[in-house]
Amino acid sequence: MATHGLFRRIKWTLLFITLGIYYFLPFIRYDRGPDAPDQAVLVDLVHKRAYFFFIEIWPQEVYYLTGLLILAAVALFLMNAVAGRIWCGYLCPQTVWTDLFLWVERKIEGDRRDRIILDKEPWTFGKLAKRATKHFFWLMIAWWTGGAWVLYFSDAPTLVWQLLTFQAPLVAYTWIAILTATTYLLAGFMREQVCIYMCPWPRIQAALTDEKALNVTYRWDRGEPRGSLKQNNKLIEQGLPAGDCIDCYQCFQVCPTGVDIRNGLQLDCIQCGLCIDACDNVMTKVGKPTGLIAYDTDENIQRRIEGKESIYEIVRARTVIYAAIIALVGAIMLFALINRDFADISVLHDRNPVFVEQSDGTVRNGYTVRLANKRRHPRDFVLNVEGMPANTRVEAVGVENTFAGRPVIEVGPDTTREVRILVTSPPWEKMPSSTPVTFRITDSVMGEVVTAKDNFKAPDKP
Repeated sequence: MATHGLFRRIKWTLLFITLGIYYFLPFIRYDRGPDAPDQAVLVDLVHKRAYFFFIEIWPQEVYYLTGLLILAAVALFLMNAVAGRIWCGYLCPQTVWTDLFLWVERKIEGDRRDRIILDKEPWTFGKLAKRATKHFFWLMIAWWTGGAWVLYFSDAPTLVWQLLTFQAPLVAYTWIAILTATTYLLAGFMREQVCIYMCPWPRIQAALTDEKALNVTYRWDRGEPRGSLKQNNKLIEQGLPAGDCIDCYQCFQVCPTGVDIRNGLQLDCIQCGLCIDACDNVMTKVGKPTGLIAYDTDENIQRRIEGKESIYEIVRARTVIYAAIIALVGAIMLFALINRDFADISVLHDRNPVFVEQSDGTVRNGYTVRLANKRRHPRDFVLNVEGMPANTRVEAVGVENTFAGRPVIEVGPDTTREVRILVTSPPWEKMPSSTPVTFRITDSVMGEVVTAKDNFKAPDKP
């Protein structure tokens, strides 16, 4: 059943904002220079990169994804500590798409009473046309939902054209079909069953909430004893107690999960506030104060019964801790992002043989070194091995360019290069069987330095 009011307007506003971002964000462009994708938000699985405007994430930087997951989880906990299942009522994708599907249904088939009457009518051309139109628009919304999702993994305008001309990869059509079907079923048919039976968050939320959290609450201290408007007016005339609730059931009718909030806080309630709007509208019509149902706490109800003022403690230990965790994780991620390296080096020591003792007494170790250049232009890296005697010889197989006796390795733009490195140490007294060494690469132009550690192996000396 449709209703209007403050919380319904908030839900519509958030619906337009969230769906607008989801559907149109892939088409926003961002110039990253030549030979770089210009899609602002892109997960490039082929080249193993993720882009978010000026941020570029490589596969080895998966810790950023970990940080985002931590931020999302703690933000959810913070929402719960402030106002219960506010995420479920306003921002959850299931809620957003279900609201959109219900809006389409109401526009075509009418409000709840009209739909009940339509269900009971025999099948006619008019009924068939309404049902077919409704399901057509549902499928179009579901199809565009699936289509928008795959646009985040490829250049959006190009993929749209390929989809329309049937030249897109099979995997794109497959995922669009899967997401179209799931959206159509979940938002069109399953609706509140997803929130009640499939979603684990209500069970988790119930364990995380406390008596200070605001929840959609029926203020029974004011509403009871409930009765029809006429009955309550008669009781008032007789000087008997009568509540403001007139048993109109509007709060129950508008609830997307079928909860009668007057029975207290329940696991099925998604805290969307529609029952508040419905009750406020009724209270206004009968000339009573609004707020019979509102965001409140049971603690405040008890305080009012005792003649005390209501208290609202949004800022308390729990919310401060959650906010501090969000700030800390966000600061760590920002620091890591600002100070991130645009080059990388990894070293793999030869296993067989671990070392080679040569006829002149020198000892040679072999390493496979992988250098990564994360910038969009070629770079020269000077390789140095630290921790060994000064006359240790370092060779890069296939690399002829040197600087002060050290190999200079060129790595192409936005790519990696694997080089075999031979480190030969002269004989020296009391050479240990394992010497810690540091492989250091230095950008010959920008001076950026990146290091990796390993060991130099030698035969045991008696």
